[in-house]
Amino acid sequence: MKYLSIAVSLLLLSACSMPLLALAQQDSAPDDPLARAMPGPPPGLGHGPGGPGLPPFLHGIDLSEAQQDKVFAATYAQAPLLREQEKIAFKAHAQLRELAGSSAYDDAKASALANTAAQAMATISLQQARLEQQLLAVLTPEQRKQAQQRRDSRQVPRRPQRLP
Repeated sequence: MKYLSIAVSLLLLSACSMPLLALAQQDSAPDDPLARAMPGPPPGLGHGPGGPGLPPFLHGIDLSEAQQDKVFAATYAQAPLLREQEKIAFKAHAQLRELAGSSAYDDAKASALANTAAQAMATISLQQARLEQQLLAVLTPEQRKQAQQRRDSRQVPRRPQRLP
């Protein structure tokens, strides 16, 4: 039973840490600390077809200047919290990997690190949901309908994976 809970914890941690691993595998940051500071828009808010700083679900929706200002303010207001939580999750995951490979493995410490990483990822997910709700409140009913149609058209039904 103890091994099952460890396995479940590790599976949850690995699933939650996939976005962080993708970020970590991107180009190496220069040695200059100022160059490593968060350049550009917050994560997920690149220069897409909808314009700079727009979340993907808003791409293609014509926003007024006032709406663009509100979107900008909301997305950039959450950036420090997201960055802090990403750092927490990444550090906890790195420490867990190091602990797993060491001869001084401690299950209680591993569990605490897994919980720390999972809690940080949960905070990120919650903040992203809050942001989406804030941004939807900025839209007109017609724009919300467009956003929902775009979301529905992008979603592809997934087949359940079979375990061997």
